[in-house]
Amino acid sequence: MNDSLGARGNPAALAALQSRAYRDMSPWSARDFADLLDHPTALLTAQPHAFCLGRIIVDEAEILALATDPAHQRQGLASGILLSFLQAAAGRGAVTVFLEVAATNVAALAFYRKHGFDQSGLRKGYYPQPDGSRTDALLMSRALTQGHGPNS
Repeated sequence: MNDSLGARGNPAALAALQSRAYRDMSPWSARDFADLLDHPTALLTAQPHAFCLGRIIVDEAEILALATDPAHQRQGLASGILLSFLQAAAGRGAVTVFLEVAATNVAALAFYRKHGFDQSGLRKGYYPQPDGSRTDALLMSRALTQGHGPNS
């Protein structure tokens, strides 16, 4: 973990990193991050230049945001931070993890598939686009148990 993101998170640093990483979507504000981090269900794994933020509710983990600074992409940071998140989620009792990703985000879809996520649902027209159109969200999930552990 680095000083700017830290174990508890620095909302302004998280918002700034997400703003650099999320080129096609509106990033969250520092207040959005602060509100989520204040909730007892929040789970943040962070290291220099990358973070994964989600929540654990009962036995399910949800990834809300995963970001790597563009200047540090393609170095394995996202994989490392995702695996840290999966391990921490399993340690807090989660047996499955899910997320949503824009159907047009080819790189993210390939990344999550590489890490054992499969499409489990579809939200038609979920993400608004700058031109007024809407993009579908794919729901993806994977087990954290039964041979699909966080190190798989």
